[in-house]
Amino acid sequence: MGSQNEGHEAATRRVLEAQTHGWNHIFSFINSMSLRSAIELNIPDIIHKHGKPMPLHLLASSLKIQPSKAPHLRRLMRFLTHTGFFSLQKLPETSDDSEGYVLTDASTLFLKDHPFTLAPLSLGTLDPLLLKPWEHLPAWFQNNDPTPFETAYGKAIYDYASQVPRTLSHFNDYMAGDSKLVGKVLVEQCRDVFKGCGSLVDVGGNTGTMAKALAEAFPEMECTVFDLPYIVGGLKDCGNLKFVQGDMFQTIPPAADIIMLKWTLCDWDDERCLTLLKNCKEAVTSKSKQGKLVLIDAVVEDDKADYDYESVETLLQFDLATMVLLPGKERNEKEWAHLLTSAGFTTYKITPILGMRSLIEVFP
Repeated sequence: MGSQNEGHEAATRRVLEAQTHGWNHIFSFINSMSLRSAIELNIPDIIHKHGKPMPLHLLASSLKIQPSKAPHLRRLMRFLTHTGFFSLQKLPETSDDSEGYVLTDASTLFLKDHPFTLAPLSLGTLDPLLLKPWEHLPAWFQNNDPTPFETAYGKAIYDYASQVPRTLSHFNDYMAGDSKLVGKVLVEQCRDVFKGCGSLVDVGGNTGTMAKALAEAFPEMECTVFDLPYIVGGLKDCGNLKFVQGDMFQTIPPAADIIMLKWTLCDWDDERCLTLLKNCKEAVTSKSKQGKLVLIDAVVEDDKADYDYESVETLLQFDLATMVLLPGKERNEKEWAHLLTSAGFTTYKITPILGMRSLIEVFP
């Protein structure tokens, strides 16, 4: 009888654990929306400017919120403290247990003037414009539209972007900050990748943030940012950094020692990637050159023990985001190998040096 009761108790415990797991996923949007609220209220910057642990009453007065809402601010901060975006520390000028909020490493990345800020990514990703396609995901599985975004709006995100400059601005701001971080890592830890390189073309390099860092670090290397006319049309050449207009799916400036693609191929399906990669191969092998392709992109390996759970989950979230908004996907090594060999490349080398992303050197 005892073992039977224990079996019932174990079964009940599993149900309760499953219920909690389900609740956490149902309400996980609260994590994102609470963080966005803190960013829009400017809470990280206010605490940072304060320069020491900031008590709740002082934070509330700095926010200029309705006095009746101060107790609710405590609830928001309690949640964001639990999720690791803030921490409580004892106030240095008191002898009691009074505490104040301080930033953590995570919330520091949401300061608006942080060089690698994530604030624009949060504001852009959680814009109602980009949340609406998720509502159409079930319908998309039953129709022939390329993406749920097109199910929602009737056109591809690239064709729609010019109509929503605010959202586009958020993503451009984020990509500029991310390019600063990637450029810093490349210059500090990957100098050998560019050793002896006389020319580099950053394909889809936007306004040139990363190419500028490389041009400054390697003054003997001619760096070219290659992107669409509306992005680089008004930008001026400077020293060994220049800007060229064009369509990467048509042709790429030839005779480059290195062609670089940062976080680009994940935006496109295999067919478009194959076209782009063939253009890249032609550019690095033209005029008897034997250059190489350098990719900055993710390699999904969710079956490897050395990948922590959070990193795998984040990569899989990125994969679903590209499915919903773009005609792209995140790829594992087998998929990368198939794509690269199909484009005519022979070998590649993966260096996981950029957090969830890797530096992939690809050779003709």
